[in-house]
Order: sequence, then structure tokens, then C-alpha cells
Amino acid sequence: MATAPSGLQSYALSLLRIVAGFTFTLHGAQKLGALGGLGGHAAMPYTMLWFAGILEIIGGPLIILGLLTRPVALILCGEMAVAYFTVHIHMGPLAFPLLNGGEITVLYCFFFLYLVTAGPGAVSLDRMLRHKA
Repeated sequence: MATAPSGLQSYALSLLRIVAGFTFTLHGAQKLGALGGLGGHAAMPYTMLWFAGILEIIGGPLIILGLLTRPVALILCGEMAVAYFTVHIHMGPLAFPLLNGGEITVLYCFFFLYLVTAGPGAVSLDRMLRHKA
């Protein structure tokens, strides 16, 4: 039988969401040329990599804030699944993300899937807005 999560678990989820959202935003910034870019360059506009950067630079801060968490997490989960199956799968064995460079992609994919089901945790704008209504 499942037990209700403790208050501490909900705060830990919020902390995990904030840290993951921050690092995810950095990946998007890098794709768009910040932080040294990708090999010193930004992704070419309107390419798949560029659109991924846009999703990450917008979605990451929304995840950090816990705003529209479930729908944003669903979109980002899908983005990571597409990234894995269009990029990483061709770089090595499918079942070994560590060998095909897709480890962080798989982790983000399943983390965002978890957020879709679990919600944002105790500290979020979603929670604040829900309690004001």
C-alpha cells in the first residue's frame, strides 16, 4: 500500500526540480551560443538543435519556478525522448546510454516524466496559485 509523501519529500522534490531546471537551462543557453556555445558556436537558427535550445531556455526557467510544471515537463520529456532517438541512438548501443552519450538525456527524460506525475513539490508558483484560487 502506498503511503502519502512526507513534507520533507515534497521539499526535496522542489529542490531537485530547481537544480535540474537550472542545469537544463544552461544546456539551452549553450545551444544558443552562451557559455562558449557548442564548440564556440551557436546552433544554426531553425535547426532541430536550435529549437531544442529554445525549448530548454524557456522550459528550464518555468521548471525552476514551478510554473505550469506538468505541461512543461511533458513537453520537455518528449524533447528528451526525441533527442535520444534521433541523436544518441546512432552514436552507440541503444541499451547503453553511457556508451552513446545519451545518459543525461535519458535522466532528464525520466525526471521530466516523473514531474508530470508527481507535480512540482512544496515550493512552486503552481502551488501558490492553486492555493490562492
